[in-house]
Amino acid sequence: MTETESDPGRSPLDPADQASESIPLAVVRTRDRFSLVWLIPLLAVAIGVWLAVKTLNERGPTVTIEFKTASGLVAGQTKVKFKDVDVGQVSAIDVSRDLKSVLVTAEMKHAFGAFLTENTRFWVERPRVTASGVSGLDTLFSGAYIALDPGTEGRAKRDFKGLEDPPIITTSEDGKRFLLRSPTLGSLNIGSPVYYRQIQVGQVVGYALDQDGQAVSIEIFIQSPHDTLVSANTRFWNASGIDFSVSGSGIKVDTQSLLAVLIGGVSFDTPETIDSDPTSAVESADFPLYATRETAYAKIYSRKERYLLFFKGSVRGLAIGSPVLLKGIGIGRVLDIQLQLDADDLEFQIPVLIEIEPDRVAVRGATPRPDDRDLVRRLVESGLRGQLKFDSLLTGSLYVDLDFYRDAKPELVVRYGDHEVIPTLPGSLQELTTKVTNVLDKVDAIPLDQIGRDLSATAAGANALVNSTVLKQAIVELEGTLAQARGTAERLNQEIAPELANTLRESSATLKNAKSMISDRSPVYVEMQRMFQEVSGAARSIRLMADYLERHPEALIQGKGRGR
Repeated sequence: MTETESDPGRSPLDPADQASESIPLAVVRTRDRFSLVWLIPLLAVAIGVWLAVKTLNERGPTVTIEFKTASGLVAGQTKVKFKDVDVGQVSAIDVSRDLKSVLVTAEMKHAFGAFLTENTRFWVERPRVTASGVSGLDTLFSGAYIALDPGTEGRAKRDFKGLEDPPIITTSEDGKRFLLRSPTLGSLNIGSPVYYRQIQVGQVVGYALDQDGQAVSIEIFIQSPHDTLVSANTRFWNASGIDFSVSGSGIKVDTQSLLAVLIGGVSFDTPETIDSDPTSAVESADFPLYATRETAYAKIYSRKERYLLFFKGSVRGLAIGSPVLLKGIGIGRVLDIQLQLDADDLEFQIPVLIEIEPDRVAVRGATPRPDDRDLVRRLVESGLRGQLKFDSLLTGSLYVDLDFYRDAKPELVVRYGDHEVIPTLPGSLQELTTKVTNVLDKVDAIPLDQIGRDLSATAAGANALVNSTVLKQAIVELEGTLAQARGTAERLNQEIAPELANTLRESSATLKNAKSMISDRSPVYVEMQRMFQEVSGAARSIRLMADYLERHPEALIQGKGRGR
């Protein structure tokens, strides 16, 4: 398409125009379609952008973990694992600015980005031997690695401080945590077992001193489904070591497993009482940790009353904390013991302050419950008295016993200072001392001097009799008599004894012959039986003849008639 454009102001025959007509002009044409050659670089750019975006999206977060040392860790080789599955890799290891720790940089997989929270924990898994067990033996061949315990709750976090020791319980284990409070830690440590009826159901996972420094908070973990055994009435006690006690009931030794003896342990149970509900829900995860099983099973009551008891005798063996018993059941303890001197009559008395828990006594048949002070006054009027008794004869320890003595002289409750006074009776030791004193008084009344003089005179007479010549002569004669008796006995043994033996043998033979003669089969017995029969027949004939002669006496002269 060639076209010439003319200027209307010029003549067609202008020489300049004639010269320009001889030079060809370029004509630019606009194409309607896009060239396919440009698709190749555009496609390459799009693929590059897509790969870059995909790489950035699939790249996981980078975390920084602070450890004390980098022992066993190698950049580019050490893995980050969760349940033996690789979830990341160490990319760099540097030293912190203060040179006190090392900073380990690890690139995590994208899927674990949501689990990197403030509750996530890291630690180096390596061989460890502790009192509670052996772990990490597989790293002897595969090498150390960083273990991960993911946290699903809390804010996202990328900087962490690694643990020096593996956690006892991880978030993947089912169960529940409880907090125990104790005055001291004792022999407990992280990893110490938790027992229920001597079966391990959990472990101690941590402990810390309270801010006020008055107690220790111990965190335990109880595995599922055993965590449902804990209720509002559950009691925890320290089961460490060996509990050795001596009381009035004897010697008692209580211990758990050998592991608990070595590294400590905690036991728990829910006491069954008349008014308790073992299925009651746990209102709080905090429980007190008692020292022993006995103190754990002992009920704790918030309402307490204090009373005074005055003793005049010795209270050796009574100590602060000694039990107070009513009808053999503990209802309180001794709080204080003092020694007081009355300046007027110069007599000593010992006031003992006791603390009683009135709720330990269940009052029946009274609604509402009567006032405790008034109830104590009525009990004292009925014969309630306090007395010291031996808790153990082996240790000599005493306790305060409250009981009823109907024959005690009437007394009333009086007030001494801020406390009411319960009357007392002499203790068993004082009663024993009084009885011994009475016995000694009776012994002292015996005329021992006169008895001694009489015994001396008797001994002198016995001495004179023993040393007299008459007794010596009698002894000599008795020796002669004994010698004669010994000779006679020897002669009887040598001469008469053989003859007596022969006589006995002959008598035995005679008895045997007599036995054979009187046997029911012997000839003599048969002849004797026949003779007795004949004699019986003759006697019967004589009796008939006598009867006949009695009826016919004339037969002696005339003879027996024919018609008779």
